[in-house]
Amino acid sequence: MKICITSQGEDRASNVDPRFGRCAHFCFYDTESGDYRFEPNEFAAGVGGVGVQTSQYMAEQEVGAVLTGQVGPNAFKTLNAAGIEVYPNAEGTVESAVQAFLAGEFEKTGGPTGPARHA
Repeated sequence: MKICITSQGEDRASNVDPRFGRCAHFCFYDTESGDYRFEPNEFAAGVGGVGVQTSQYMAEQEVGAVLTGQVGPNAFKTLNAAGIEVYPNAEGTVESAVQAFLAGEFEKTGGPTGPARHA
């Protein structure tokens, strides 16, 4: 499965970004191969609809789960419709979040965890 961790930087030692749609970078981690791939979030500076655009991008990337701090209602609805599980309250480094996920330490959410707009 491919998971996405919202990241403040471009390496495993970067902190998890608490924002979903406006995170600085995405870290894509493949649970089967153990490969990491980082890329900048091109939607972060958008005026509106950033959470939905980011969610649609997650579906295009065939992500099965998202680890982040908070997800607003529109982003959650879009992720949920795409069958992508949301694991909120991620913190620490990207590497520690991945290890916690693999150890089953995250609990997925059944609804939004943040406001409709997060600056």
